[in-house]
Amino acid sequence: MTTLVLGGARSGKSAHAEGLLTADDATYVATARVDPADTEWQARIAAHVARRPPGWRTVEPPDLPGYLTTAHGPVLVDDVATWLTSVMDDHHAWDGDLGGVRRECDRLVASVADCRAELVLVSSEVGLGVVPATRSGRLFRDQLGTLNAGLAEVCASVSLLVAGLPLRLR
Repeated sequence: MTTLVLGGARSGKSAHAEGLLTADDATYVATARVDPADTEWQARIAAHVARRPPGWRTVEPPDLPGYLTTAHGPVLVDDVATWLTSVMDDHHAWDGDLGGVRRECDRLVASVADCRAELVLVSSEVGLGVVPATRSGRLFRDQLGTLNAGLAEVCASVSLLVAGLPLRLR
């Protein structure tokens, strides 16, 4: 079963997604890159780690779509938005050349559709707020919205977290 959990900043989406996996041996797929100079970001990551059950293992695969094609057991990916940020960085796409980004997003959607593991994906919903003031912000918002829609299409269950409350969309 594949589940997509969407939500805004501080909506409770990660904690909700973690609660969907009851196994003591789940795999947590971390997508955030650690910046040694950013202590606030490190503290956020540490809070996520502290909240997880002790038997969960953490992986940081360099190729998320490739990892999902062979994943087994319960798997939580947190989160798709930070994965997309890294993909956009890697493809130097912030000025609008999205060819490589779209190919990677298509690979991710295909790998989720084919994934045999119990899979929970967390992603940010960024389409409900103010239109970003910068071109790169609008580019990211649009790309993430398209990716979220593609993931929702292939996931059996989709929820939106608002103010800590899950709304089941499918």
